[in-house]
Amino acid sequence: MEFKPTKDFAIEMDQNDPLKKYRDHFYFPKHTDGKEAVYLCGNSLGLQPKSAKKHIEAVLDDWRYLGVKGHFEGDHPFATYHEGLGEQMAKIVGAKKKEVVAMNSLTVNLHFMLVSFYKPSKHRFKILIEKNAFPSDQYAVKSQIEFHGFDPKEALIEMEARDGEDLIRTEDILELLKNQGEQISLVMLGGLNYYTGQAFEMAKITETGHAMGCMVGFDLAHGAGNLDLHLHDWNVDFAVWCTYKYMNSGPGGIAGCFVHEKHVTRTDLPRFAGWWGHDKATRFLMDDTFVPIQGAEGWQMSNETVLSMAALKASLEIFDEVGMKALIAKSRILTAYLEYLVGALDTDRIQIISPKQPELRGAQLSLRVLNSNKSLFEKISDKGVIADWREPDVIRIAPAPLYNNYSDVYEFVQILKESLNL
Repeated sequence: MEFKPTKDFAIEMDQNDPLKKYRDHFYFPKHTDGKEAVYLCGNSLGLQPKSAKKHIEAVLDDWRYLGVKGHFEGDHPFATYHEGLGEQMAKIVGAKKKEVVAMNSLTVNLHFMLVSFYKPSKHRFKILIEKNAFPSDQYAVKSQIEFHGFDPKEALIEMEARDGEDLIRTEDILELLKNQGEQISLVMLGGLNYYTGQAFEMAKITETGHAMGCMVGFDLAHGAGNLDLHLHDWNVDFAVWCTYKYMNSGPGGIAGCFVHEKHVTRTDLPRFAGWWGHDKATRFLMDDTFVPIQGAEGWQMSNETVLSMAALKASLEIFDEVGMKALIAKSRILTAYLEYLVGALDTDRIQIISPKQPELRGAQLSLRVLNSNKSLFEKISDKGVIADWREPDVIRIAPAPLYNNYSDVYEFVQILKESLNL
């Protein structure tokens, strides 16, 4: 669509936004002047749904009035609380209900998935990851490589962009897989790179990885609730994600995990077993032989923190009402509007390093500040913008479509312009 660089245009877009009412479903932090902050940091911590308190208090009430009976009595029994979350999350990531479970934290889930899906041999022992993956992913895969007795210097392939480029080309990933795939045990990329905002072409990567005999998994920390995902149809082996970013579950909120249905009945996959992953029909017979649930739930270890799941439930109900199709549609326009306004600034100090193609990014633009330290970020922060800085030179701006609007984007760019003395 044709954008205009005026405040009136932003206001008009807000008035015509079919999702505008959902902004009022969330709490916005206040700036020091008492006004709402320009919150564009949903890629780091999503805002609190106003209904979260109600859901958490409902759990507290059941605990208060039912005690241990709350595991199986009340409107939302503790023992089965996670089951509804799995069904709602499945829609967000394009999966079947049995393929998804809410459990643990992201890196814990990644380690559990690596136990099952990284099975190195003498000739096929390597893991492919992106060069600038989130550090926790690097720590996890390197420690797993070492656990299996291999040297990360030999076993870890770090895919990087070509010289002078910021983004990794899909054709380079596919070419590497075709040339070295017979030595690669596992492809484990971030679905969306946290630094550049690049969304990888997961369907193509999965297809080529499988053709070369590799297992394929993704860290969707920045993808779940943000990208148009079809994990089941793409035939992805596994995926993990946190829920406190675009899915608004609160700081340290419970994470999510996907295991494709083709794997859930396999007996040759190793796993670290726990009581809550045991078959529900016989769990309380307390037998010492582990019989896994036939689904992603079979990778659970212990019953999860229901209070944390209650906060996530509040957000998932909103996602369920809105639907990912409508959310993605707004996201692409909103992010394109941000790109338009930033691109119109008369400066050579700001460079957008995120992909230009809407299908290769989510609700994030990474702005490289050329020849600068953190001072520009600090200036916009002092003026009421809440975004985040990633070393050495990037300000990440994430207009989350569930609660951000066009006026947020317009106001941010005006503050940026003022801070650049333009």
